[in-house]
Amino acid sequence: MAIVKKKGVRPLRKVVKAKARPKAKPMQKTIAKAKQPIAKVKKKRVVKKVQKTVPTKTATKTAVKPAKTKKVIKTATPVHAKKPIVSKKAETKIGVVTHYYAHIGVAVIQLDQKPLRVEDRIHVKGHTTDFTQSVESMEVDHQPVTQVKAGEIFGMKVTQHVRVGDTVYKG
Repeated sequence: MAIVKKKGVRPLRKVVKAKARPKAKPMQKTIAKAKQPIAKVKKKRVVKKVQKTVPTKTATKTAVKPAKTKKVIKTATPVHAKKPIVSKKAETKIGVVTHYYAHIGVAVIQLDQKPLRVEDRIHVKGHTTDFTQSVESMEVDHQPVTQVKAGEIFGMKVTQHVRVGDTVYKG
């Protein structure tokens, strides 16, 4: 048989039903299954806290006193943070660092007051500098000297790094 098309009439279409999706399981059942093993694990992880006690020397066995705790004593400052103790009364300002040659460890100092001799103790104090040393050698115009007078500029070997503007005290 042949299908004859008529004017104004549409051909029939086949209606195909989609397969129905399976229904999701109810949430209560899924949660109940998930909670079951968790509850068992929690029971295993329970730990009892026991307080340590020491019995007293009394005649009754029921008397119990808590164990003694150790006291921790903190020191005021660590050993490496201590600075050398220098009395301020004995020191007098004698000069200022005008230049520093780092590769040879020599400071150029302009002496303002009082003479300075070899083997005198000096204290160099600045923003980041603070140390004490004895004078081992001094030079004026590349000539070694044993003593310099006030107003002279001289070079001196230093044990630590100094900066321009650091103050030199004699003490």
